[in-house]
Amino acid sequence: MSIITENEQAKKQEILTSDIEKRKVSEHNDLITSIAKMDKTPLKIFELAVSYIDTKNPPEDNIVYLSKTELFSFFDVTDSAKHTRFKEAIEKMQQTAYFEIKEVVGKGYNLKRIVPIPMVEWNSYNDKVKIRFDIDIMPYLIDLGGTFTQYGISDIMKLNSKYSIILYKWLRMSYNQFEYYSSNGGRRDDQLKSYCNPSISVSELRELTDTVNDYSRFDNFESWILKKTLDEINKQTHLIVSYEKIKKGRSIDSIQFHIEEKNKPSEDNSYKLEDKAYQEDKAQKEQAEDQLAIEAMKSPYTKLLIENLLLTPFELTDTSILAGLQKNVYPQYEKLKELRGIGGVKNHLSYVASKREDYSKRNISKYLKKAIEQYLGTLGDFK
Repeated sequence: MSIITENEQAKKQEILTSDIEKRKVSEHNDLITSIAKMDKTPLKIFELAVSYIDTKNPPEDNIVYLSKTELFSFFDVTDSAKHTRFKEAIEKMQQTAYFEIKEVVGKGYNLKRIVPIPMVEWNSYNDKVKIRFDIDIMPYLIDLGGTFTQYGISDIMKLNSKYSIILYKWLRMSYNQFEYYSSNGGRRDDQLKSYCNPSISVSELRELTDTVNDYSRFDNFESWILKKTLDEINKQTHLIVSYEKIKKGRSIDSIQFHIEEKNKPSEDNSYKLEDKAYQEDKAQKEQAEDQLAIEAMKSPYTKLLIENLLLTPFELTDTSILAGLQKNVYPQYEKLKELRGIGGVKNHLSYVASKREDYSKRNISKYLKKAIEQYLGTLGDFK
């Protein structure tokens, strides 16, 4: 009997884990950049509750229903005191936890302090936990417009530091913009680069992480807030992040992050298929280029270019240059040969060589192609 119970429990746990892996959190960027005046546990309860919101069908009366089983699973709580610990976490969240949201208005700003979840209700005879969001927090969860950030709740679940959660959301906000505009356009290259290499002043980072009055020495701040936090983010989430310190004078003025993404979740294989197709196409192009380069090395026209000092030893080792000559230039020399014989080709190359200073070695194939096409254009009457 106990074996069946354990199997059922394991299956239930597997279903819960699978469900959490698939759920997303969407929050307005103003909330992402706000100051979370709360500890890790209230912040994680809030994030989990937000993952239950369907922005297309907002919850009636701002109420969502969570599962106790999922809550305990989310926090990895398995001891006998889990109900007491959960109660204490809820009490602390409602007494001391709030978001301090700063919104830019004209030349100034508007500051709000919002307790996000004023009401939590549960009982001893079922699995439901009733959570009601504050009416003032809802616009940051459902009226998202075009300025919001989405991320997997599973990443948040694995983070065990308040600072890791806060910084992860800020980094994800920037990197998501890089992904969006890379696919859809609308931004310059330097803007795209700034999204995956975002910079923030140390003072702003301290404000974001609510450490203005903590870790006054930068080396302590770096050890406990930067290094420890990024180590956890790199190990537990889909992001890989490094950073460098930017100095202003003798002090550290700002931090520039460098963000990459690990393999995406297994349910999304489209990027793998695209990457495979890209690699296959690249291999085919390289093979075709190599073949053209081999043909160019055997061509009498390559010898003529060498004799006229139009190809350097270095250029002879570049397969892309040789392939370009074989594909785009030598067919034109064949046309000239039909019109004027091989002597005509030699005379043309002798003339081109005399004007050698007119071309850039970086574009030798392009230059020779342009030269022969212009020359052939003058021979139209002789066809």
